[in-house]
Amino acid sequence: FCCLNNTMLAAGKKLLRSVLLLRAAAANCRWQSTNSSSTFTLPDDAYKLHRLTSSPSHKVTLTRDDVLSYYYDMNVIREMEETAKDLYQQTDLNKKKYIRGFLHLYAGQEACAVGMERAITKEDAVITAYRCHGWTYVRGASVRSILAELMGRNTGCSQGKGGSMHMYAKNFYGGNGIVGAQVPLGAGIAFALKYNGTDRVCLSLYGDGAANQGQVFEAYNMAALWKLPCLFICENNVYGMGTSIFRASASTDFYTRGDYIPGIKVNGQDVLAVREATKWCTDYLRAGKGPLVMELLTYRFHGHSMSDPGKGYRTAEEVKHAKETKDPITILEKYALKGNLATQEELNDLSKKAQQHVKAEKELAMKDGVLPPSDLYTHIYTNQGDMVVRGSDLYTSNKTV
Repeated sequence: FCCLNNTMLAAGKKLLRSVLLLRAAAANCRWQSTNSSSTFTLPDDAYKLHRLTSSPSHKVTLTRDDVLSYYYDMNVIREMEETAKDLYQQTDLNKKKYIRGFLHLYAGQEACAVGMERAITKEDAVITAYRCHGWTYVRGASVRSILAELMGRNTGCSQGKGGSMHMYAKNFYGGNGIVGAQVPLGAGIAFALKYNGTDRVCLSLYGDGAANQGQVFEAYNMAALWKLPCLFICENNVYGMGTSIFRASASTDFYTRGDYIPGIKVNGQDVLAVREATKWCTDYLRAGKGPLVMELLTYRFHGHSMSDPGKGYRTAEEVKHAKETKDPITILEKYALKGNLATQEELNDLSKKAQQHVKAEKELAMKDGVLPPSDLYTHIYTNQGDMVVRGSDLYTSNKTV
């Protein structure tokens, strides 16, 4: 009996150690997911249609993995934009701004980029306007490379030469500073994708302020004629610079502006609605049916750019109400809690993790080097060789290599 008791005691200790090890492993892997899922029903008016007889499903499925991924990315974008805002207002030891020039922030519109990116592949193409930091991130650029680009560092995603409005990544064509100019470029990218026999599509984004541009309608026309796989997307944040859409546009139903091109309007603050609508639209495009126009109704929490306090044309009460009722991060959080896909503690921890990541990336970017003056003479030609380029006057010049 003595031997049996010792054997049982040893086995018990071994079992206890195993349990403790399993608990420790679970604590260290708190984000490991069983990938449970919940199904939600979107409101009847989640989509508005133009010249379409069917729509995306109103029943959408959200998994735990989806929640953790979307929530983290949306928090990273929000924190990155707030960090950029702070850097814009700060100066270095020489009293020079860390970020100079224009700076257009994406805070409040995170569900648009995150939702659309989850509905396409990395081989699909995207082109957008100058409010592009969030898109640059979801397309694959690191936070460090984006913040470095804003500060003109040589580790920037455009090697410090593009700044806020000209950022690029694989199959991401910017970041364009001229209002509306990216829309026909997007049609051209879609033309190339079709011409080369691929099943890839192009997302061509623009704001409500660009929606009245003539070149937008010219792009519509060519895309419809040639049935290009182009999804024209109006990110309608209600204000073009400091002008309300109701003062600037005779028709504010931007999803109908394609006339002969079918369109759909979607709640741009709901990442699930954005994802489902984009998936439905891109399936339509891949089937060779031609282009679509999608309007995402969204809202920016900051001014048009950092030079705009965003107060002269809208009230503080309006902005406060939008933050309380239309924050895309809060909307996703409600889905997660309602579907028992994550706890409030887990979401809070994930938000802190995003903040810590952005802070670490910012510190790295601030230590990166700035461009030397000689780099002004590079990237002029594709195969530029050893040639001399003149400066802005008759007396300065430099070699291109």
